[in-house]
Amino acid sequence: MSTPPSAPPAAHDRDYDDRRRAIRLSLAVGVLMLVGKITAYALTGSAAILSDAAESVIHVVAVAFAAFSIGLAVRPADRRFRYGYERIAFFSAGFEGAMIIIAALWIIVAAVQKWMAGLALDRLGAGTLLVAAAALLNAALGWYLIRTGRRTNSIILEANGKHVLTDSWTSFGVVVGLVLVLLTGWLPLDPIVAIAVATNILWSGGSLIRRSVVGLMDYADPVIAARLERQIDALCREVGAAYHGLRFRHTGSRVMVDVHLLFPYDMPVGEAHRLATLVEARLPDRLPFDAEVVTHLEAREDHHDVHGVAAH
Repeated sequence: MSTPPSAPPAAHDRDYDDRRRAIRLSLAVGVLMLVGKITAYALTGSAAILSDAAESVIHVVAVAFAAFSIGLAVRPADRRFRYGYERIAFFSAGFEGAMIIIAALWIIVAAVQKWMAGLALDRLGAGTLLVAAAALLNAALGWYLIRTGRRTNSIILEANGKHVLTDSWTSFGVVVGLVLVLLTGWLPLDPIVAIAVATNILWSGGSLIRRSVVGLMDYADPVIAARLERQIDALCREVGAAYHGLRFRHTGSRVMVDVHLLFPYDMPVGEAHRLATLVEARLPDRLPFDAEVVTHLEAREDHHDVHGVAAH
């Protein structure tokens, strides 16, 4: 038996409003940063600043897709997608990771080409100040996005926040490199810094793709598993049941749980159903994350003969 499927957060929910507000702010700031960095590159001709601007282009594209994903994730299940659209969150995280990697590779190629073609820098002071301002703004935005994503249980916002922080660290690295160029006059520092920054953001992109793959493959997080088992053990003791076949999957905003509950063979079906409904209702309240619970009723006495496995 099971409870009726619960829908993802409705469009009027507070968490959804917070997510939508955060992603819109991220998109607006991303466009502003892109304009500022392009201006800084036009002033200086710096390969490091060009690499930072390229990362911002990718960021704006990724945020636009994240905004689309947040809207799609709250659509209710339909005949085509019986479990709803929430798992678009993992596609969004993977897409953002891929965009980061593409930007990093482009940065490395552009820096090498500029180095080989001959280095010429101009008005580094003004360009450095623009990039520094962008770095500070992005650091604040990234912290806000990650905090909001964790509070509202949104992998989309959290991934976007990490991307923004990556952009911020990129900018800080560029600023350090340009300051060193100003102090030493050694122009090769500019492309060297660009390549170093690109190598760093490759790692960030790879971690986002890994998280996307883990989610799409229904990886059983041991922390979630331990919490579920601890609470189900307690609930089964309370209702006089045993269980087996515990499974769960993360949708990107909540955890979907299914478990087989074992009751005495001679217990009336109505009573077993009542107790199983209690488990379904109480388990989500005891977990630190949103969950939907589905149970299946079986008789304890012939369970081993039917399944050939031991119950908890």
